[in-house]
Amino acid sequence: MTATDNLEKYNDPLQYDREYGGYDADVQFILGHLPPPGSAVIDLACGTGRISLPVAAAGYEVTGVDLHEGMLARAREKAAEQGLSVRFLQQDGRALDLPVSAPLIVMAGNSFQHFLMNEDQDRMLESVRRHLEPGGRFIFDTRNPVPSELAEPDRYEEYAEAGGRRIQEVHTETYEPVTQILHCTTERFAEDGTPLGQDGISLRYTYPLELERLLRQHSFRLENRYGDWSGRPFQAGSGQMVCVCRRDEP
Repeated sequence: MTATDNLEKYNDPLQYDREYGGYDADVQFILGHLPPPGSAVIDLACGTGRISLPVAAAGYEVTGVDLHEGMLARAREKAAEQGLSVRFLQQDGRALDLPVSAPLIVMAGNSFQHFLMNEDQDRMLESVRRHLEPGGRFIFDTRNPVPSELAEPDRYEEYAEAGGRRIQEVHTETYEPVTQILHCTTERFAEDGTPLGQDGISLRYTYPLELERLLRQHSFRLENRYGDWSGRPFQAGSGQMVCVCRRDEP
């Protein structure tokens, strides 16, 4: 599976905004780690602009990059509604060719996990480094693999509102220890039980020491690692690794 095969979850940008548009812990963290006003900022896997737009509103020259054109179209629409000038580009994070470099590149939403193979991770970090100014920072998050939470397949239900209807969602998650990939499937049903379709996504987990070595290999210095976007200390049971990295010279 490649990154371009792993986008089903993002085929409805409006639903994505309904589910995640109100989350701003990562936005607040990033706003607290911005370079001098007026600088360029690159937002990788920017989606519908949840981070790009508030950073642009703070006075920065933002370039938002995503692989999904539907998400970018929604981001451009929101930028126009808010009177913000943001450059949104459709590119693969493993092969960036942007007309700008920046002192800060961010990638939130656990998008690091979309790079499923070692080669994908390598190419993405090389690509980020090429567009990061010397001494610049790369801030990203990824879920921390907690063995007790991944040991057994998980199946759970929740309910969502879509188009004025109450939708039942049945989620199934199965982890493959050898590949470190979690396969997630969501089935949707109307209130009367009528199937409404399903989608899926696969997510790569990276262990803390593995991540440290990977960053060093690509000449990034891990300045800080937090357990979540609120800045809590990272611990073995933390749900996330929020990483603040600085580009080192080789």
